Amino acid sequence: MLTAKALDKYDPSGMYKIYDEWPEISFNTFSSTKNHVDFRNIDHIVFSGMGGSGAVGELMSSVLSKSDLHTCVVKGYLLPKTVDRNTLLVATSISGFTTETLTVLKNASKLNCKIIAFSSGGKMQDYCEKNNIIHQKIIQIHSPRTSFPTAIYSMLAVLGPVFGIKESDIKESIDMLCKTGATINSNNLSTTNPALALALWISKIPIIYYPHGLQAAAIRFKNSLQENGKIHAIAEDVIEMCHNGIVSWEMPSSVQPILIRGTDDYIKTKERWKILKKYFRIHNIDFKEVGSVKGSILSKLMNLIYLLDYATIYHAVLNRRDPSPVHSIDYIKSKL
Repeated sequence: MLTAKALDKYDPSGMYKIYDEWPEISFNTFSSTKNHVDFRNIDHIVFSGMGGSGAVGELMSSVLSKSDLHTCVVKGYLLPKTVDRNTLLVATSISGFTTETLTVLKNASKLNCKIIAFSSGGKMQDYCEKNNIIHQKIIQIHSPRTSFPTAIYSMLAVLGPVFGIKESDIKESIDMLCKTGATINSNNLSTTNPALALALWISKIPIIYYPHGLQAAAIRFKNSLQENGKIHAIAEDVIEMCHNGIVSWEMPSSVQPILIRGTDDYIKTKERWKILKKYFRIHNIDFKEVGSVKGSILSKLMNLIYLLDYATIYHAVLNRRDPSPVHSIDYIKSKL
């Protein structure tokens, strides 16, 4: 079983300690961010960001999926052709130096659209100040991916009213983070810790199946397994996989299925889960289920991401890997 000594040895920069503080960080960020803005006549929102910053946009897009606002997420250099004066670009680069997002920001500034940027400083803040673009400074703690809650709750504090997100839903999500944290943080290195149990179970390549509404959590989990755990991971929409990916299970496989489920998935999705689990049991395929908390879509996604992210830290330490360094990413960036 995992020990506190092993955490300190293999996570020397203390990433896990930051995750222990995610609920407090979320509360303090939302409570202390007062820079409200007033964007009007918006019917289209473009979220731009890469990596951990891109996950911010994916979560926000999911939260807004049932609103009247059309959203899209740009992970790359190019803006959609549909950008116009009723579009709001939300550019996020926690580091402030993300090349792709800076390119999108500069291109958007040449168009007749509304813009707001979020970063901890860097080139993004400099560009915004020189070009009279609204910039919200966020705090980077440890690394961009670890700073996910500061980006999320800064954005919710600033843009929540613009997006029509209820303050009660935001506060509910933070309350639920506190409850989730009590079971998954480093003070509970026992079999009752669901994040640790998941980390112990993963021994091959995880394939993550998810319903559309929880895509943001599944993609974030895949990315965190890759960055923190340094392992390959796959993510697939469960409905789509039933039309193609299911066939791959007819042969012996080196991957492990993880089912990310919501407490109130669409009735036909629930039917699909039931059929899929029966199929796995008939074929003696071991699988793991991770369910969301009850509450708003914001609460579901934030708490799933919290649990799943922590599992990737535990997985790294169990395999004697430091979750923090990302040398291969550094190599790519050095060549750009």
